[in-house]
Amino acid sequence: MAVAALLVAALGTACGSGDPGPSKAEKEKAAKAAAAGAAGALSAAEKAKAAQQARIAAAKKWGLRKTPLAAPPAPKEKPEITTRDGFEVEDQEEYPNVFTTVPTEDKVVFLTIDDGSEKDPEFLKMMQELKIPYTAFLSDYVVRDNYPYFKQMQAAGVTLNNHTLNHRYMPGLSYEQQREEICGQQDTIQKQFGKRPTLFRPPYGNYNQDTLRAAKSCGIKAVPLWNAEAFTNRMDYREWDRDLHPGDIILTHFRGKEDWKGTMPDMIRHVMKTVTDKGYAVARLEDYL
Repeated sequence: MAVAALLVAALGTACGSGDPGPSKAEKEKAAKAAAAGAAGALSAAEKAKAAQQARIAAAKKWGLRKTPLAAPPAPKEKPEITTRDGFEVEDQEEYPNVFTTVPTEDKVVFLTIDDGSEKDPEFLKMMQELKIPYTAFLSDYVVRDNYPYFKQMQAAGVTLNNHTLNHRYMPGLSYEQQREEICGQQDTIQKQFGKRPTLFRPPYGNYNQDTLRAAKSCGIKAVPLWNAEAFTNRMDYREWDRDLHPGDIILTHFRGKEDWKGTMPDMIRHVMKTVTDKGYAVARLEDYL
């Protein structure tokens, strides 16, 4: 809009210099550009207002006491991620980085969900209506009975990543067995969902050098673990201060009443109360990697 206004001003001042000035058609074109710019700005503001109103309505619908905070725009420059101290293996610099927190000053956290046992349709609706981003790490042995459920998830913008074929304790396996678990799940996800993952989370968070070596050979670029774990009635923390920090990764699972005293929507209500009360927004992990 400012550019268009300047154009109109420039066209006007040209008249006093002996220049014949703009034609009537040029003036009309400049005026239309200015009007379009104003309309566009108004439209963007209206869209933002409508999105916030929809978010407020969704929060009320799903029983959240507070409306989730909106995450800031994705950073233009990705933060430099390194392996967390104490999480290294020998020759770590040759393998994907293992981390629990993304280095950022943004007051954001990242929600990640593992395995795929529970396939609650209400959870999909809730997350889509609330516009809460999350990243999934799937194990095929519990996913294969309902691939369409996770295709719906993917269609809503969720990235589907690698949590091995059978969720076995990786350090107890040989290199070749670990590679079969990781590469096999890479192949399965590509076949079923059309995209080969770049993120891998070892079952139970346990790994050794062979795990990372195998993961790298299968095309894995990073190994996000977690700094907090969410349940329906509590949050567990890795750090001594038992709190959230900017860039923390939160782990939870696809679980239902058989394992929890509640549902996945119950878990999300508890997570979002904790996160929002502490002044954090949930951001998309992939935007920072």
